[in-house]
Amino acid sequence: MKNKFVEAIRKSYAPKGSFIYLGAGILNNEILADAKVTISMKMMNRHGLVTGATGSGKTRTLQLLAEQLSAEGVPVFMPDMKGDLSGMAKEGVTNARLEERAAALGIEFMPSSFPLELYSLSGKLGGQMRATVTEFGPVLLSKIMDLNEVQSGVLSVIFKYADDKKLPIVDLNDLKKVLSYLSEGEGANEIKDDYGKISSVTAGTILRKIVVLEQKGVSQLFGEKSFDIDDLFQKVDGRGVISLLNVSDVQHQPVIFSTFMLALLAELYQKLPEAGDLDKPKLIFFLDEAHLLFKDAPKAFLSQIDQVIRLIRSKGVGIFFCTQLSQDVPANVLSQLGNRIHHVVRAFTPNDVKALRETVNSFPKSEFYDIEKQFTQLGTGQAFITVLDEKGIPTETVATHLAPPVSVMGPLNEDEYQKLLDQSDLYKKYKEAIDPESAFELLSRKMELEQVEERETRSTTKKQSSRREEKSAIEEMMTSSVGKQVGRSLVRGIFGMLFGTTPKRTYRRR
Repeated sequence: MKNKFVEAIRKSYAPKGSFIYLGAGILNNEILADAKVTISMKMMNRHGLVTGATGSGKTRTLQLLAEQLSAEGVPVFMPDMKGDLSGMAKEGVTNARLEERAAALGIEFMPSSFPLELYSLSGKLGGQMRATVTEFGPVLLSKIMDLNEVQSGVLSVIFKYADDKKLPIVDLNDLKKVLSYLSEGEGANEIKDDYGKISSVTAGTILRKIVVLEQKGVSQLFGEKSFDIDDLFQKVDGRGVISLLNVSDVQHQPVIFSTFMLALLAELYQKLPEAGDLDKPKLIFFLDEAHLLFKDAPKAFLSQIDQVIRLIRSKGVGIFFCTQLSQDVPANVLSQLGNRIHHVVRAFTPNDVKALRETVNSFPKSEFYDIEKQFTQLGTGQAFITVLDEKGIPTETVATHLAPPVSVMGPLNEDEYQKLLDQSDLYKKYKEAIDPESAFELLSRKMELEQVEERETRSTTKKQSSRREEKSAIEEMMTSSVGKQVGRSLVRGIFGMLFGTTPKRTYRRR
């Protein structure tokens, strides 16, 4: 049986090109080093799923994947939920436990460090990641503001108006200004026929939701300079840079950081060209705490996610979801995740047992395991694995003793962390906020012009006639130097309404 098992694993996990080594197969509690478990680099853009109970080793599995991807020259983006992944920038230190694990796998433990860029949503723990409100789009913004269907529809109207009038909505102040303008006075009259009426009640509700966001301290997420996705594709000495988004200081706002990561993914989907069939992916994107993306999500939101997941692999990007249970991911998304790494599942309640059986049913049948029984007996750093081979066929289901990461499994100390930031050009690039001409300034000028024109209209018939011959306020603005600056294509991800290429802009510092 042992020989048969080893031969089955060798035959099933036999990539022809470069690959990631995950570990060795386990049979009857024995680790069989010759039963090597791998993932073909060519199939990494077929997406994946890493699951398991708290403490089962999911984070270290993500670290193992990120390290080997980087070593193969593939850049990685990943969130750092607890702030304990920055140690990847430093060589690991061998010890008896690691040596024992390596020996059981028949490999040599070779400590290594990896190129790392640190990012943050607060700007305190890394380079400030931002997006303009326009880039974020109405669907994602509705999600983090927890708007209902009617309110989301009104928000979409606001974005449509801004698109049509070439009004960049850069930050929350811009959004509030456009909302206020369109819900009362001349603005309400202007949109009545073409866009419909925005009720004062709905406008007031949306405004309060914006204020709540500001009170949560997330205003800095919206603005310029917005994050350039090209910065995710860096390499250093042939190794892919690991872009680490430290969210440990905003863990109490999970919907916000999970939605922001999805906004980045949507931007990648929209901007990257078709790549065809590559030997290696251009980028691997990890989405930790994946259940937060789908909790209470409207159908339109889920539909957009499904579209991104389904089509982005042709752009050379692979996505790996990480969560506790496979049931946290909708079935239509789950069906697109070809590479599965499932750590131990606890079955203490009837619901747990049901979830376990559903997970078991998602694996190819195995003649070597009672999968349901084996699942509950996996140790820390062990997982059931099935991936796609180079023909797109699911591999043999195998209980795997995973290889240890070779970098530090923990955070850098405070001085090391700060040194890494100080050496980063990208940290300096995004540190300072910039205030461009946007909807707030343009609408303020438009309203001032309308007030002046109204006074002139009331003064004399001559001035009234003159006013009719002048260009409208908005036309006048669009032909001015300011208008030429903002009369540009607006861009946002798939969740927005208008696509294009963001040109270089001139800014003034706040």
